[in-house]
Amino acid sequence: MGMIEDRLEELGLTLPVLRSPAGSYLPLVQVDNMIYTSCTSCFDPNKGALLYVGRIGSDVTVEQGVEAAEMTILNLLTILKAELNTLDRIQQFVKVFGFINSAPDFYRQGEVMNGASNLLIKIFGEKGKHTRSSIGTSNLAFNAPLVIDVTLRV
Repeated sequence: MGMIEDRLEELGLTLPVLRSPAGSYLPLVQVDNMIYTSCTSCFDPNKGALLYVGRIGSDVTVEQGVEAAEMTILNLLTILKAELNTLDRIQQFVKVFGFINSAPDFYRQGEVMNGASNLLIKIFGEKGKHTRSSIGTSNLAFNAPLVIDVTLRV
């Protein structure tokens, strides 16, 4: 087990089971030492469904949105581990991009995405610090509350 896997264990976190993509796309592409992931959401293998569904700010609370962002990061780490065999190969998260399924009067997308950012920093330390975009949108596939993709250097 690698250092990052040990860190996950220390934090009481378990990576979910790897799932197949929900469409005709690759979960990630590596170009030289950069990895670009597809958007992923908060699928919870224990529920066999999304952790939450609906718009944040009406159907889903900010706190639940933070949980959804954390679950999504764990799903992305599962995808990365499947490709890299160990998360220790990650040198730097460069960009985290989140689309938040938002109620019309919801303006707290950044707070929701702090769930993703804070978890990456908690797990990876300095390597987890990144640039970020948080975009509100009116609909997402499967009525997911958010989707996130990441760009990183290995």
